[in-house]
Amino acid sequence: MLFVPAAAQADTQASATSRLGDRTLRVGHSGADVKELQELLRKAGFKTGADGQYGSSTAATVRRFQRAAHLKVTGVADKRTVSRLRRAASGEIEVNASGGFDVRRGSPRNHHLGDRIPLRRGMQGHDVKVLQDYLRRAGFRTGIDGEFGKGTWRSVRRFERDQQRAANGVMDAADIDLLRSLVDGDKGLAPDKPAQPAALTPGEKAKVGPDGLAIAPEAAPDQVKQIIAAGNAIAKKPYRYGGGHGKWQDTGYDCSGSVSYALHGADLLKSPLASGDFMSWGEKGPGRWVTIYAHGGHMYMVVAGLRFDTSGRQEDGTRWHTSTRSTSGYTVVHPPGL
Repeated sequence: MLFVPAAAQADTQASATSRLGDRTLRVGHSGADVKELQELLRKAGFKTGADGQYGSSTAATVRRFQRAAHLKVTGVADKRTVSRLRRAASGEIEVNASGGFDVRRGSPRNHHLGDRIPLRRGMQGHDVKVLQDYLRRAGFRTGIDGEFGKGTWRSVRRFERDQQRAANGVMDAADIDLLRSLVDGDKGLAPDKPAQPAALTPGEKAKVGPDGLAIAPEAAPDQVKQIIAAGNAIAKKPYRYGGGHGKWQDTGYDCSGSVSYALHGADLLKSPLASGDFMSWGEKGPGRWVTIYAHGGHMYMVVAGLRFDTSGRQEDGTRWHTSTRSTSGYTVVHPPGL
């Protein structure tokens, strides 16, 4: 007979009937309340599954919300986190004296970015001023006056388009987390010339390791291995608009800055190129080892079967992805000989 501890048995039984907020949710839990939590995270702007299983992915999304809402970042959905999430996701929140929704219900203070979610046009306060400062530091020209007016609305929309988000001019929880990531992410500089990877995988296809870094294939040419090594050096760096264009060693990289840095690692570029410049670079068509997809607004590349793309970094934690994406509207080129 299998012995089940009383506490674990009670938790399992509770999961079938518990409403969200009745228990503290953490990795390993499952049930209708977990699914409700996941659905609220979706409404708050996060891309997450809603399968009722509290795995590492759900915990990571909860941490993102907690960071956006200026809560203690634990990945555990306690009552305070759930309460803030309900209000941020529903929009049915009290309006405070400064306008907009206050996730703390009834509190007139809004000192920190994330005290009120969402932030939208017409609101004013110190949290709006912090938002404006973050937008400016992320590379989006914005006045800092604490008024969410037309200029701030335009900057928010540019930021959302840049991050491939719905450009509605409203800062939801996911938008706030993305903006924090751009400004408060890894502060370290990338190396000028990364060493070639020591670990290799058999065959011609690269793989993504459990750490989110690419493992180069043994059969690949040295230049491909060097591209992968350079890509690994910045795979987890924050996205920063214009990052990687002023200097090779930077704290964050945009889409073309990322690809430029990786190609520079194999001595294929002497200076960074913008997305539009890549449309006429190299040789036309797909390459055997490396294929670059570019248009005026975005670009990415596929190296030995892996997609190296800033889009998706917030979900996967890395620029390396095994998934594909639509190539419609992109010009296709590749480095000569690769």
